[in-house]
Amino acid sequence: MEITVFLAVLAAAFMHASWNLLVKLKLDRFLSIFLLQTLMGIMGVGMLLVFAWPSPASLPYAFISGVLHTGYNTFLARSYKHGDLSQVYPIARGTAPLLTLLITWFAAHEQIGVVTALGIGVLVSGIWLIAFGKSETLRLDSKSLLFALGTSCFIAAYTVVDGLGGRISGAPSGYTATVFILDAVFLFAYGIYVRGPGILKAVAPFWKSGVMGALLSAASYWIVIWAMTEAPIAAVAALRETSILFVILMSARYLKESMTAPRVAGGILVVLGAVALRLS
Repeated sequence: MEITVFLAVLAAAFMHASWNLLVKLKLDRFLSIFLLQTLMGIMGVGMLLVFAWPSPASLPYAFISGVLHTGYNTFLARSYKHGDLSQVYPIARGTAPLLTLLITWFAAHEQIGVVTALGIGVLVSGIWLIAFGKSETLRLDSKSLLFALGTSCFIAAYTVVDGLGGRISGAPSGYTATVFILDAVFLFAYGIYVRGPGILKAVAPFWKSGVMGALLSAASYWIVIWAMTEAPIAAVAALRETSILFVILMSARYLKESMTAPRVAGGILVVLGAVALRLS
């Protein structure tokens, strides 16, 4: 992986970790997602006024991505209700790169070298160690596991779709903007359906904090889509999950969370995996 792409994806991972940890919205998870996605849709409109539009051939990919992101956001919000997010969500983030690798290998016929596959495996192993290094036991009921694995399937699916869509778009920035708009439209419609028009009044007071989160989230995924036009999709998908490492470092620094031995070991594996991807 080229050094420019490598550093860009690491920056995207850092931004993803930052908005998840530092942007505080006193809303339930679904309302937070609804607000951020709506603001990202507005940003997408602004992007299309500046950047070249994507090719018509890529629009079906953007449409499918919007549907998949709606499913992802719904499962993610529900995972907060049915399980301990400190365990459920890392399962999703740790499983998704492996699913992405399988999809790109067998369905998209993208060739992955031995070093790349090894780097993905080591990095994912580190994510799992980090995820469970905070507790001595794993306690997940069937519903929690269902939402975790369901979320990972949506992550893998929209990652592959956006990787392929960005490649054929001829304009990754324009494709990204289109994805943001469609994501916002679909989730906005779903939000109005399940929460009613009052959802707008509920999120309106938090728009300033929402803008910060939306900017970080949009920039992060914008970089990822561009990176997947320059490097193997599975490698980019795995490298962006180094956001988990940034989260534990920020948690230790700002939230004074302890760094247990398994978490330290997991962090080392994440770094080694990232190095392997850089060398691949």
